[in-house]
Amino acid sequence: MRTVPIPVDTAKLTITCVKAPRPRVLNRDTGEIKTDKHGNTVFEITASVEDEFGRIELMKIATTGEPSIKAGDQLNPVGLLGYVWEISGRWGISYRASALLPAAEAANA
Repeated sequence: MRTVPIPVDTAKLTITCVKAPRPRVLNRDTGEIKTDKHGNTVFEITASVEDEFGRIELMKIATTGEPSIKAGDQLNPVGLLGYVWEISGRWGISYRASALLPAAEAANA
Protein backbone atom coordinates (compact mmCIF):
# COMPACT_ATOMS: atom_id res chain seq x y z
CA MET A 1 0.00 0.00 0.00
CA ARG A 2 1.47 3.33 -1.08
CA THR A 3 0.44 6.38 0.89
CA VAL A 4 0.26 9.99 -0.21
CA PRO A 5 1.91 12.45 2.18
CA ILE A 6 -0.41 15.02 3.76
CA PRO A 7 1.04 18.47 4.59
CA VAL A 8 0.50 19.46 8.24
CA ASP A 9 -0.44 23.09 8.94
CA THR A 10 1.57 24.02 12.04
CA ALA A 11 0.48 27.68 12.18
CA LYS A 12 -1.83 27.19 15.19
CA LEU A 13 0.25 24.53 16.97
CA THR A 14 2.81 24.84 19.73
CA ILE A 15 5.36 22.07 19.28
CA THR A 16 7.86 21.32 22.04
CA CYS A 17 10.63 18.72 22.01
CA VAL A 18 10.20 16.36 24.97
CA LYS A 19 12.81 13.75 23.96
CA ALA A 20 16.07 14.74 22.30
CA PRO A 21 16.92 13.55 18.77
CA ARG A 22 18.26 10.03 18.37
CA PRO A 23 18.88 7.82 15.37
CA ARG A 24 15.81 5.81 14.39
CA VAL A 25 16.39 2.10 14.90
CA LEU A 26 14.96 -0.22 12.23
CA ASN A 27 15.81 -3.51 13.91
CA ARG A 28 16.30 -3.65 17.67
CA ASP A 29 17.86 -7.13 17.47
CA THR A 30 20.62 -6.07 15.06
CA GLY A 31 20.79 -2.38 15.98
CA GLU A 32 20.31 -1.41 12.32
CA ILE A 33 19.80 2.35 11.96
CA LYS A 34 17.36 3.80 9.41
CA THR A 35 18.88 5.81 6.56
CA ASP A 36 17.30 7.81 3.74
CA LYS A 37 17.77 7.06 0.04
CA HIS A 38 21.06 9.00 0.09
CA GLY A 39 22.48 7.02 3.01
CA ASN A 40 21.99 9.80 5.61
CA THR A 41 20.93 8.78 9.12
CA VAL A 42 17.28 9.44 9.97
CA PHE A 43 16.79 10.98 13.43
CA GLU A 44 13.58 10.97 15.44
CA ILE A 45 12.34 13.26 18.20
CA THR A 46 9.31 13.01 20.44
CA ALA A 47 7.32 16.23 20.66
CA SER A 48 4.38 17.56 22.62
CA VAL A 49 1.90 19.18 20.22
CA GLU A 50 -0.66 21.62 21.62
CA ASP A 51 -3.47 22.98 19.47
CA GLU A 52 -5.27 26.31 19.80
CA PHE A 53 -7.85 24.73 22.17
CA GLY A 54 -5.24 23.46 24.64
CA ARG A 55 -5.42 19.80 23.58
CA ILE A 56 -2.04 18.08 23.78
CA GLU A 57 -0.77 14.96 22.04
CA LEU A 58 2.62 13.31 21.70
CA MET A 59 4.06 12.94 18.22
CA LYS A 60 7.26 11.38 16.88
CA ILE A 61 8.81 13.34 14.03
CA ALA A 62 11.58 12.01 11.81
CA THR A 63 14.10 14.07 9.85
CA THR A 64 17.34 13.45 7.99
CA GLY A 65 20.46 14.63 9.79
CA GLU A 66 20.79 15.39 13.48
CA PRO A 67 18.79 18.52 14.39
CA SER A 68 20.37 21.00 16.79
CA ILE A 69 17.55 20.88 19.33
CA LYS A 70 17.18 19.56 22.86
CA ALA A 71 14.35 18.59 25.19
CA GLY A 72 12.39 21.69 26.19
CA ASP A 73 12.97 23.59 22.93
CA GLN A 74 9.92 24.88 21.07
CA LEU A 75 10.14 23.70 17.47
CA ASN A 76 9.36 24.75 13.96
CA PRO A 77 9.13 21.58 11.85
CA VAL A 78 9.83 22.72 8.29
CA GLY A 79 7.85 20.88 5.61
CA LEU A 80 6.02 18.62 8.08
CA LEU A 81 4.20 15.77 6.34
CA GLY A 82 1.96 13.04 7.73
CA TYR A 83 1.87 9.52 6.24
CA VAL A 84 -1.09 7.27 7.10
CA TRP A 85 -0.06 3.60 7.34
CA GLU A 86 -1.84 0.29 7.96
CA ILE A 87 -0.32 -3.09 8.81
CA SER A 88 -2.34 -6.18 9.79
CA GLY A 89 -5.43 -4.19 10.75
CA ARG A 90 -3.47 -1.62 12.79
CA TRP A 91 -2.98 1.90 11.51
CA GLY A 92 -1.36 5.16 12.47
CA ILE A 93 0.29 8.29 11.14
CA SER A 94 4.03 8.75 10.87
CA TYR A 95 5.46 12.25 10.58
CA ARG A 96 8.51 13.52 8.73
CA ALA A 97 9.94 17.02 8.40
CA SER A 98 12.60 18.30 6.02
CA ALA A 99 14.14 20.12 9.02
CA LEU A 100 13.49 20.60 12.74
CA LEU A 101 14.51 24.09 13.86
CA PRO A 102 14.26 25.73 17.27
CA ALA A 103 11.31 28.16 17.08
CA ALA A 104 13.53 31.11 18.06
CA GLU A 105 15.96 30.35 15.21
CA ALA A 106 13.13 29.97 12.71
CA ALA A 107 11.66 33.34 13.78
CA ASN A 108 15.00 35.05 13.06
CA ALA A 109 15.37 33.41 9.63
